[in-house]
Amino acid sequence: MYELVHIAGNSYYIQSPAKIGLVRLGETSSRPSPSQGTVKNAMSQVPPVKGGFRGVLSSEVCLIDSGNDKEAGRKVRQILDKNGWKLQAIYNTHSNADHIGGNKYLQAQTGCKIYAPGIECDFTRHTLLEPAFLFGGFPVDELRHKFLMAQESNAELLTPESLPEGFEIINLPGHFFDMVGFRTPDDVIFLADCLASREALEKYRIVFIYDVAAYLSTLEKVKTLNANYFVPSHAELTDNIFDLAQYNIDSVNNIASDIMKICREPLNFERILQKLFALYNLSMNFEQYVLVGSTVRSFLSWLKTQGRVRAFFDDNILLWESE
Repeated sequence: MYELVHIAGNSYYIQSPAKIGLVRLGETSSRPSPSQGTVKNAMSQVPPVKGGFRGVLSSEVCLIDSGNDKEAGRKVRQILDKNGWKLQAIYNTHSNADHIGGNKYLQAQTGCKIYAPGIECDFTRHTLLEPAFLFGGFPVDELRHKFLMAQESNAELLTPESLPEGFEIINLPGHFFDMVGFRTPDDVIFLADCLASREALEKYRIVFIYDVAAYLSTLEKVKTLNANYFVPSHAELTDNIFDLAQYNIDSVNNIASDIMKICREPLNFERILQKLFALYNLSMNFEQYVLVGSTVRSFLSWLKTQGRVRAFFDDNILLWESE
């Protein structure tokens, strides 16, 4: 864990629960590359990183996300120090705690800039918003912890002008409000949380989705992308993302089908959630209640918009029923 992995050219990732991208920047002065013992090769077809010089580079680097907490930030700082690298900026793909948890520590230690897109910038600056949004009110104590509420950091709004030369923003909404990915000059695309691994979907069946329609649209877009390598935050690096994107699309459609079957009789939200947990063999706690529960609400909203379920009130209870 927290091993530096070379992808291609100046693009790397740090292996962690949510992969952290690292890209070397600039062409101002010669700096040695990491030694062969420092960095692992991501794929067998990627040439090994040799000791000595690799072109004319400055010591500056940027990160794509920062890990899940202060300890992740410390691990990143150790990698930076070991290689003599200076952190210039962190580019957050979105504001979920496992992607911005190292922000505050690294900003305090290095003075780096932090950029986040759209609404994600507000959530990064005011991290109570995430558990409050998930709970639908002021969150209970069990939801105010580092896994759902990172430390606040001084983020600025991500714009094309804030990017290093040769970088591209790729809009990837759906998993969260204004999530983005990044294409580096090495034609490596960091995909954030726009899809999950097969293993995660087989184990948990359902992953967090804010906007189902946007999520599906993003996955269809991802299927058409071309790049040398793709780096999903929670799946393995690959040079072909099409099959995994389609697997995620199929998973969404299967969940929708299961919810519609459950709603053959009018049910309120709590009963729908209970039946889905039983179907997927999940165990309820506060975290699962808000993460899976919010996702199920998003599915119900999407299905209602599509005319596949209807919602109505009976004796002051909101009920959902398949059309």
